[in-house]
Amino acid sequence: MARLLDLPDSVYIPRYGERVAPTGEHLTPPSSGVVARIIDEVYELCRGDTSGALADYIPELAAVQPDSFALCLATADGQVYGSGDLDTAFTIQSISKPFTYALALADRGTAAVAERIDVEPSGEPFFEISLDPTTQRPRNPMINAGAITAASLVTGHDAADRFERIRRSYCRFAGRDLRLNADVYASEARTGYRNLAIGYLLRGAGIIDIDPDEAVDRYFRQCSIDITCRDLAIMAATLANNGVNPLTHERALTAPLVEQVLSVMTTCGMYDAAGDWVTTVGLPAKSGVGGGILAVLPGQLGIAVYSPRLDAHGSSVRGVKACRELSNRLGLHFLHVTRAAHTAIRASYSVAEAPSRLRRDPEELALLRQFGDRARMVELNGDLLFAGAESAVRAVEEITGDLEALVLDVREVGDVSAIAVRMLEDLQAELAADGCRVALVDPDAKLGHLESSLDPADPRGRVFIDRDTAAEWCEQIILERHGPHRTAHAALTVADHPALAGLPADEQHRLAQEFEIRTLARGELVVAKGSPRAGLFLILDGRVRMSFAARDGRRHRLISLSTGMSFGEISMLLDEPFTHDIHAETTVRLAVLSPKRFDTLTEQAPEVKVALLERLAVAAYGQADAAVRALAAHGGAY
Repeated sequence: MARLLDLPDSVYIPRYGERVAPTGEHLTPPSSGVVARIIDEVYELCRGDTSGALADYIPELAAVQPDSFALCLATADGQVYGSGDLDTAFTIQSISKPFTYALALADRGTAAVAERIDVEPSGEPFFEISLDPTTQRPRNPMINAGAITAASLVTGHDAADRFERIRRSYCRFAGRDLRLNADVYASEARTGYRNLAIGYLLRGAGIIDIDPDEAVDRYFRQCSIDITCRDLAIMAATLANNGVNPLTHERALTAPLVEQVLSVMTTCGMYDAAGDWVTTVGLPAKSGVGGGILAVLPGQLGIAVYSPRLDAHGSSVRGVKACRELSNRLGLHFLHVTRAAHTAIRASYSVAEAPSRLRRDPEELALLRQFGDRARMVELNGDLLFAGAESAVRAVEEITGDLEALVLDVREVGDVSAIAVRMLEDLQAELAADGCRVALVDPDAKLGHLESSLDPADPRGRVFIDRDTAAEWCEQIILERHGPHRTAHAALTVADHPALAGLPADEQHRLAQEFEIRTLARGELVVAKGSPRAGLFLILDGRVRMSFAARDGRRHRLISLSTGMSFGEISMLLDEPFTHDIHAETTVRLAVLSPKRFDTLTEQAPEVKVALLERLAVAAYGQADAAVRALAAHGGAY
């Protein structure tokens, strides 16, 4: 089961090949999140591949458990997902090369290091005893000749101090204390004649100017530092995060040097298989004969794999397969990422904080104030690639405790990758299984949902054209679950309408005679924007909608008014035209007091008119206040 992992507080270093029993101090409980399931799937896909062989030229490496396997992904903001033998210790081996190269660059500067080490792909095995025939320098720092040279360039008071600086540098990348594996070091030192030959070649060519035995010994020691797959993922994420460890927030390397290191890893990190790796995986990477692979997607994430069976190039068979599969599934190829890759959650709020523009009665408003936090709107923006989808899904999973309705607003999203669609669909299914209804605000079908699903059990959910109608849907779910069973608002007579209720019976009767009854079908225009005063309208049954044309070319609701409410008062009193179109949202029955009758009432019964206007003013203020609060709650968004 894939897990969302925490950095361990302990600095206990496992013995080589030892599995640390997970405890609450080391790992969080298994995660059932969307990303964790993808990691699990790739892990299971690759686990059955037992091809390849152990690195038997170093005796200690030939003694490890051949079928150990771990897969770990760490994001640039510090979330770590993993599956398999995540806490099995193994030696870093050649994955150490980019980190020692980075330290040499920091100590000596890029120009001085470039005088000793080239940055061109070699096209040869990593252990080749050769220098570039033209420059007489190692072709790059990722092959053994370049790595030994880089180790020789690390500064310090003496040999012990120079190695200690290398070890501490690795610790900053990993975010914890790392130690030398003495047994592996001794095994390498006993059998590393080929590397000794490379060291003497470098000394003879004037590339290194220290004792070649010291330089090679330092290289053996750096390769023999114990790590876990989780450590390696954090090291990769530190490179992805421009050199800052995402868990400890300590800077391990400056941004310009990160760029230099990742550039060399891209072209040289996978040795003579670099071309195939770049085309099929597309991530700066480094492999090691200990069975590890580290890969980086700058700005987004790091990947680490541990599986000790190696291919003919000296890279982990399962590691290469897992990285290729993750890159394909998650859309990680660095040449595919053409725009800002990290999607941010633009806003997250409940319907209690940002209600819909449907004017509701006091009982409904009270229920929504009490339970409205159980329905939330989450707005996304930017490109929805893997990293953005991962951060969005993670954020939603953190707030879903008591949620009963969730709306994802993707109108401001740009590019959407296939993996993002899959992750959001998995999230919808996960929430639906827990009883949370999910909907989208996606009028352009960016996630491929062309129509709403009206079945409450369908995890695909509803699709709305704007935030306001989605908010009303959320409110309705809350009211149905927490309010008493309510029938639709009963139709009113003119005399029963709140505008007249409470007036003396004779005044009610007289006023009621002044109103004309009209019935309009759903969608029918009641009053057009710009119309002169058209009368005072009392809603006896149904709903009307005041709307406006927005920048997206669609019409959106300003406010909806329902049975027992009124409109047209301001236009009547100020003799001003209507400022918005008003349509019948449902079949609606209206009582209309025409301008002519209103003016007659002014002349013949001014006291009745004043009483009517007082009641209308109270109602109009409430409606205006509701509209203003709905607009202010989210900056007028629709």
